[in-house]
Amino acid sequence: MIEYLKIFSYIFNMNEIRIELAKHEEINIILKIYAKARIYMKENGNKTQWGEFYPSKEIILDDINDKALYVIKKDDIIRGVFAFKIGVDQTYLKIYEGNWINDGEYGVIHRIASDNTIKKILLLSINFALTKINHLRIDTHENNKIMNECLLKYGFSRRGIIYCDDGTSRNAYEFLK
Repeated sequence: MIEYLKIFSYIFNMNEIRIELAKHEEINIILKIYAKARIYMKENGNKTQWGEFYPSKEIILDDINDKALYVIKKDDIIRGVFAFKIGVDQTYLKIYEGNWINDGEYGVIHRIASDNTIKKILLLSINFALTKINHLRIDTHENNKIMNECLLKYGFSRRGIIYCDDGTSRNAYEFLK
């Protein structure tokens, strides 16, 4: 926990990295970052989590319209993107082979992607979310070894398995400050 806050303070005091709501006019840059992330995932043993087209332009636009999509900028250039919402996530209503820490209000981080020019996009996203709420949930595919390892490293606990709308399973994680 202390590591998060130190890194958070350091990064955001640098004034060169900012997290802000995504705008409609940034859609093409965001789509390119997701395309790059899909390639990276495939090259690192995670060929199926996002397939060829996830997240779709429609999903991204819905996130923007819901004020739930954030961009991470360095020197005014978008370097990362993630979705973040506070409230019930339908895919987390049922958890298998485990349980949630508690059923209190929580924030959810989804669809984290980077252009790979700056490090610790996940940690930046987590720290940003923790400024809004102390209880977080996140999930990832079992083949996403990097994300699974980082979530544990950053203090999340694996809570069980959830299923996405398409029926595929995900490792479910939770963090409670």
